[in-house]
Amino acid sequence: MNIAFTKMHGLGNDFIVIEALDHSFNTTPEQIRQLADRHFGIGFDQLLLVEPPMSEEMDFSYRIFNADGNEVEQCGNGARCFARFVYDRGLTEKTEIRVGTPSGIIVPHLLDDGLVCVDMGAPEFEPEEIPFIAESRQRLYQLSLDEVEINIAAVSMGNPHAVQIVKNIDETSVSETGSQIEHHPRFPQRANAGFMQILGRQAIRLRVWERGSGETLACGTGACAAVAAGIDQGLLDSPVKVFLRGGSLDIEWAGDDAPVLMTGPAEYVYEGMFEMEKL
Repeated sequence: MNIAFTKMHGLGNDFIVIEALDHSFNTTPEQIRQLADRHFGIGFDQLLLVEPPMSEEMDFSYRIFNADGNEVEQCGNGARCFARFVYDRGLTEKTEIRVGTPSGIIVPHLLDDGLVCVDMGAPEFEPEEIPFIAESRQRLYQLSLDEVEINIAAVSMGNPHAVQIVKNIDETSVSETGSQIEHHPRFPQRANAGFMQILGRQAIRLRVWERGSGETLACGTGACAAVAAGIDQGLLDSPVKVFLRGGSLDIEWAGDDAPVLMTGPAEYVYEGMFEMEKL
């Protein structure tokens, strides 16, 4: 069976998008790992599925699989690519699209300048909702790693994040520390690890180790989580420009139960086909 896909990226965080509105797309973690391999497959950070809405309040459903084959709840850069894809392919005429994800409904809005603004919902700081193991909510938690104790903020943007403030992200061991945080027992569903360097009250630099994918060039939910954590700690003021390795995002959050708004680009790379039988 031949499967059509579109390769896209948001600030270098790359995806293949597969439209499965009138047919089901069934795959295994091993098949996804083969496709994600950058030497023997297509190569991507996440696979995105466009599926029919699961309720009348949605326009589409959206499923996300990391490069390790595991399905995850949310992907911010992917959400922008998803919105661009369904609109440009004529699957909807709406420029404001309600998309159902495993963590709830998000609302991407296509702007006149080609950028996409996504209502990512309100950040969640309660430990049991992240999930994160703690007796009570705190702005910072001490986390024990192999050889060091670090302070992190724990927050969910539909998926769990640990945000650590560092002096210089270029001098930070993202892979070693990020992997330890991802698999830390206090995050029962694993975690994305963000390393935030504060440049000013409205600007940060950020690197993110994504669970199941490793360090990516950009992470939309990671940018939202970092800004929300910084504002919650009184260190940042909305809006915040987030500089990632692949480019920049604009993040707004009014605090409390207000949604986090993320604005950035969504770009096409190429289209292709692969054969499921050969995987």
